[in-house]
Amino acid sequence: MTGQSNSPALSPEAQPKGLQICTITVRIIKNFEYRISRNIILQVDAACTTVGELRDICRKQIVSDAKFKIFRRIEFDTLKLYTHAFGNKTQNLIINLGTDGFLLDDRATLEFAGIRNETELSLFNKDAYETYAKSPETMW
Repeated sequence: MTGQSNSPALSPEAQPKGLQICTITVRIIKNFEYRISRNIILQVDAACTTVGELRDICRKQIVSDAKFKIFRRIEFDTLKLYTHAFGNKTQNLIINLGTDGFLLDDRATLEFAGIRNETELSLFNKDAYETYAKSPETMW
């Protein structure tokens, strides 16, 4: 099961074996310097959904949802872990600037990539990220 679900999430005890419904937040980042971003909240099966499928779900949402109109000209090509539930957050409010957390293998399942319930991810353009990482200054 991928994408959004209208049914209530099952408790971990009630979920069948192999089914891991997770609620995740994907932060779509248009601009790092001005902190322009929007969130997509999804319920996905972490055991079956791959990183590539998750990126495609987000891209389809960007194309179909009117609130993402200003985001449609950006090529979103990279997913990166921002934080896990009850985990440490970084000082940077828009993205985790550490070198780890990139989800590079499109065929890996979310479960294999370490994604669990209430994980926050960032989806962005890698070239824009690398430019921002060299000089992480915010503008107003």
